[in-house]
Amino acid sequence: QVRLVESGGGLVQPGGSLRLSCAASGLRLDYYAISWFRQAPGKEREGISCISSGGGSTNYAGSVKGRFTISRDNAENTVYLQMTGLKPEDTAVYYCAARRYTYCSGYTKTYEYDYWGQGTQVTVST
Repeated sequence: QVRLVESGGGLVQPGGSLRLSCAASGLRLDYYAISWFRQAPGKEREGISCISSGGGSTNYAGSVKGRFTISRDNAENTVYLQMTGLKPEDTAVYYCAARRYTYCSGYTKTYEYDYWGQGTQVTVST
């Protein structure tokens, strides 16, 4: 059974940092490009970052570029999202997703993903 499990969310003040983890089981993560999406209440799910299967290529949405860093440890079957300079508008449920592609081209298309995690809540507030 394939599972993606996100962790690391929580409540943080503006300007703070969090590191999200996406742990995979039941699949070889190094066969998959992995993306992070987020969904705020009343809004569509938004693709914010992607890392290629080998980790050599990354993509970021403009809203997070320069503040978030995606990385992966294929030996640990885990992908990370380091988030710094958090803003209230970053408040959302964050999801990781896997698609059996090498690269990240078109990574924001939610229908192309094979597996999704259950999500972890990130709240940025005073």
